[in-house]
Amino acid sequence: MTQNPPEELPRFPQPRSCPFDPPSAYAELRERAPIARVTLPSGNTAWLITGYEHARQFLADARTTADRSLPAYPAVLPRQPVTKAQAKGLLTWMDPPEHTEHRRMVVNEFTTRRLQALQPRIQEIIDGCVDRLLAGDRPVDLVEAFALPVPSLVICELLGVRYDDRDLFGKYTIAILNRDTSAEDRVAAWRQLRVYLGDLVTDKVRHPGEDLLSRLVQKYQEAGTFDHELMIGLSMALLVAGHETTANMIALGAIALLDNPEQREQLLADPARAPQVVEELLRFFSIADTSTSRVTTEDVEIGDVVIPAGEGVIVLNSLANRDENAFPKPQELDFGREDRHHIAFGYGIHQCLGQNLARLELQLVFTTLFSRIPDLRLTVPSAELSYKEDATFYGVYAVPVTW
Repeated sequence: MTQNPPEELPRFPQPRSCPFDPPSAYAELRERAPIARVTLPSGNTAWLITGYEHARQFLADARTTADRSLPAYPAVLPRQPVTKAQAKGLLTWMDPPEHTEHRRMVVNEFTTRRLQALQPRIQEIIDGCVDRLLAGDRPVDLVEAFALPVPSLVICELLGVRYDDRDLFGKYTIAILNRDTSAEDRVAAWRQLRVYLGDLVTDKVRHPGEDLLSRLVQKYQEAGTFDHELMIGLSMALLVAGHETTANMIALGAIALLDNPEQREQLLADPARAPQVVEELLRFFSIADTSTSRVTTEDVEIGDVVIPAGEGVIVLNSLANRDENAFPKPQELDFGREDRHHIAFGYGIHQCLGQNLARLELQLVFTTLFSRIPDLRLTVPSAELSYKEDATFYGVYAVPVTW
């Protein structure tokens, strides 16, 4: 394959013309070359994979690394340099055999049995947030008042965060995730949260409870591999993976349901359709569409393209999940779609660990929110909202609603 000089390569990322669709330039690029080199904002180049089958093939290939500290890692947004030591415990940075060992420790915490036991408490959290919505002023920002608090409280419940500390915990996470936070303040909040989680780990060692973090501490102690810094990293990984992504999906999913009243009414008439609705929303939005980026450790042949060792590769989930060879009429939001083979949660060994928890939260959120506030409506058209094109995970900054 002939390689164009960097100045002639397509640029990545590119702006959207519609908030609900990936940039049209990507689809055009996929038609010409589903595996192509692009230029990043840093001036570095990377490979972009946009086809569904090619994406799955690459993500299942062991000749890659997820180590984000490597210079070749295709970072799209500016980032603070992070060392291996600072990334300790972050599963998304790990490769086998280290990744295999730690994922095995955590994966049993997200079994169907565990989630069934947690479901009543998640429902209580959602109901409490809806209660506060109904008791508050109108209009209200659904993101601030509902989409962010629900997953934040759920992750607090999972990790065993003390009730009195939840406002402090929320303050740190909001500072980390807010686009208006300066780089300096974001780093400070990250460090403060790590200090807090370090104290929380110490508390679980001394006074174990029935929460996930206590169980992980016990597992590692019994295995003789307990490491305080590792536990902080695992906690951070669970927090970030289970907080911002779910919050974004709650907000975007609510907009989609508000914009599709007939399909929303079908969901309310038959709540058993919630899993099917959630799967289609996950496929349609694919909010973590660059989280599956990798660096090749050897030459990797995908289709008729050989990606050399040491190259950064971005697997664009949003385009793979809009591939007409994998999904009939992929540009349509179809809640009657019956397949679940999208890769919104990634694919291969790094497939999202908490995906079933996210599914459960989303199913309960949408059935509860719209059954309890059936006349919920946007106060401005969805196309006029401010969307997160400048963030790692796609979403929306505010969703003003009333009823």
